[in-house]
Amino acid sequence: MSDHAHVLRPVGGKLFTLSIRILAPIAVICLLLIAKRLVIGLGDVTDLNGGYPWGIWIAFDLLIGTGFACGGWALAWAVYVFNRGEYHDLVRPALLASLFGYSLGGLSITIDMGRYWNLPHFFMPGYFNTNSVLFETAVCMTIYIGVMSLEILPALLERLGWKVPLRRLNGMMLFIISLGALLPSMHQSSMGSLMMVAGYKVHPLWQSYELLPLFSLFTAFLMGFSIVIFEGSLLKATNTVSMDETPLFRKLSNVIKVMLWLFVIVRIGEIVINGKLPLVFVGDLYTWMFLAELSLLIIPLALLHSPLSQSSARALFISALSLLLGAALWRMNYSLIAYDPGNGYHYFPSASELLISIGFVAIEIVAYILIIRLLPILPAQPDRKASQQDEVTP
Repeated sequence: MSDHAHVLRPVGGKLFTLSIRILAPIAVICLLLIAKRLVIGLGDVTDLNGGYPWGIWIAFDLLIGTGFACGGWALAWAVYVFNRGEYHDLVRPALLASLFGYSLGGLSITIDMGRYWNLPHFFMPGYFNTNSVLFETAVCMTIYIGVMSLEILPALLERLGWKVPLRRLNGMMLFIISLGALLPSMHQSSMGSLMMVAGYKVHPLWQSYELLPLFSLFTAFLMGFSIVIFEGSLLKATNTVSMDETPLFRKLSNVIKVMLWLFVIVRIGEIVINGKLPLVFVGDLYTWMFLAELSLLIIPLALLHSPLSQSSARALFISALSLLLGAALWRMNYSLIAYDPGNGYHYFPSASELLISIGFVAIEIVAYILIIRLLPILPAQPDRKASQQDEVTP
């Protein structure tokens, strides 16, 4: 079991590793394409049209990207709201991933705006549209990015050797963490509300005027806890951290089981109660997307209820991966795949759109690797010399 008194230190080591050398060019291509879009316009890099005002940048980069970035928020609830201090060591890495995910989600909104030079109007009270779901989402996301920057600030201060009085820092962090727990609850549910206004254009298997906000909030929690297990397992597998956090992951999986059961029951119940069940057996694209989504959510339920979840770290990893894919597919379905504006409109992302989305992932991975090597984010590796002395000392 992890002790939250563990010292956090930079991982150290070479900065320009093989993974950095592979991903950095993809990130550069992404930045060049973004510059091209900002100078020449949307039409030169996207296949968006009058029927599809947003595409993969919103569905994948924003809705799925910020869902994957909910690890810091989910752990904030576990550690600071429900006082589960045993998860404390998992907070900083989750917060760092959340900061990158939300920042790139905000960037995807910027490049998706037709007249992005009007973006400063968002910060001018005279232009506020308080009746807009998009306005509420943008406000909460902007503030939350600032909150996460402040939450990760102590790591930078520690690296620079600046000493901040603990009492003063704790007083500030209490307010900051409270905002960090509240804001995503608001904008993650609002992301579900975005497609309510699309009405009949969203396929009935995903359109739910009463429950879309709740489904979006459920998937945010599920993706948040799952990404913590997924990232932690990868860090352990690559020997980036020495501690085995598997016991903590098993405890998190108990929370996941409860929330996943609730999501699946409410999801299927809404379909049955509203008479949509025959649509599941039509055999068209939407049937197969729904079945794929449901299968990816049932697999982790089966694994987490089996003895394997208590004895195999691999089973936990597979469960987390399957759940991430299932929740991501739900978000992709309701926001893009199950959306049909009619009137002959069609959309498939262009090569430039895909490269920008792939580049966002590359940027996040590169930045994450560099920062954990430079800042105290992860629990310290044991000193090898000290370990060798302990082994030979009688």
